[in-house]
Amino acid sequence: MTRAFIPSARPLIGEEEIEAVAAVMRTGMIAQGPQVAAFEEEFAAALVPGTRAVAVNSGTSALHLGLLAAGIGPGDEVIVPSFTFAATANSVAITGATPVFADIDPRTYTLSPAAVEAAVTSRTRAIMPVHLYGHPAPMEALQAIADAHGLLLFEDAAQAHGATLRGRAVGSFGAFAAFSFYPTKNMTSGEGGMVTSTDDELIRGVRLARNQGMETRYANEIVGLNNRMTDIHAAIGRVQLTKVGAWTAQRQANAAFLDAHLRGVTVPHVAPGATHVYHQYTIRVEEDRDGFAAALREEYGVGSGVYYPIPNHELASLARFAPCAELPATREAADQVLSLPIYPSLTPAELERIAGAVNALAEAGA
Repeated sequence: MTRAFIPSARPLIGEEEIEAVAAVMRTGMIAQGPQVAAFEEEFAAALVPGTRAVAVNSGTSALHLGLLAAGIGPGDEVIVPSFTFAATANSVAITGATPVFADIDPRTYTLSPAAVEAAVTSRTRAIMPVHLYGHPAPMEALQAIADAHGLLLFEDAAQAHGATLRGRAVGSFGAFAAFSFYPTKNMTSGEGGMVTSTDDELIRGVRLARNQGMETRYANEIVGLNNRMTDIHAAIGRVQLTKVGAWTAQRQANAAFLDAHLRGVTVPHVAPGATHVYHQYTIRVEEDRDGFAAALREEYGVGSGVYYPIPNHELASLARFAPCAELPATREAADQVLSLPIYPSLTPAELERIAGAVNALAEAGA
């Protein structure tokens, strides 16, 4: 009997989301409107209490507009990880500022405070860690560095909806945080992003920048962009927001199963005080990771992903910012990481298949 292939990711869209979209379509009010306003309020209340939120059309836009509203621009340096999706550094570069790449903690894949400290220069304006794979970055240590040098601290929380550090929600630490609602994130709006902050002026700056520089129609105050979220996307996001808590609990249960059953590979580390929401469940395969992934797919019908095979400082588009960068933990991670399926719709039988396949390959390669 042919086994069904287990993909590395599965967007979760149900009848409730479909009906929510249809309801918006029936109103004839499709552009940014009441659904967006409601989504902003509900997202902040549910996942980042104490903040205000602004919805935009992508996670990259959330980063970009947050940086612009914080005053980042030409002549500034922002310290970022190289081991992440290119949007993090891209968002810095498109403001005219310079992304400065720092190395990671090899256990959590988030920015190393020691590496950040070493990267600070007279031009540094901010530090922007990524809560990679859904694991919080070491925000307290990074805040101490920021405070010591008079720097701003931002959060790329694109993969970390609902993650916490010592009971405090990711997205509430920095001057602003940016979330993504790409289809395979822990929750989606089809496409979209959200900026959260406790700074009313920064929030107003994001609102202006997303809408051609105006809050009042035709009264443009700054040169702005069209980065608005539609009511269609917000309606999807509002439904998903009611489900993400249960989905996160299931991701964590799936991760606990894999932690307990995998052998011969390094399973994800969770730092003390951190709540991991497992956007990705990332193992390390020290020898021939790519061959391991191919065998998972071809011999066992199990998909996987490499996030990320080329560090940002080695990309053709970004290498000019770091021509001599040496980031050994980043380079090693790029060669060894492999993300296994972890999404909440996995069945117990599929989880057992994933574990069995990984163990068989690890044993064969030992």
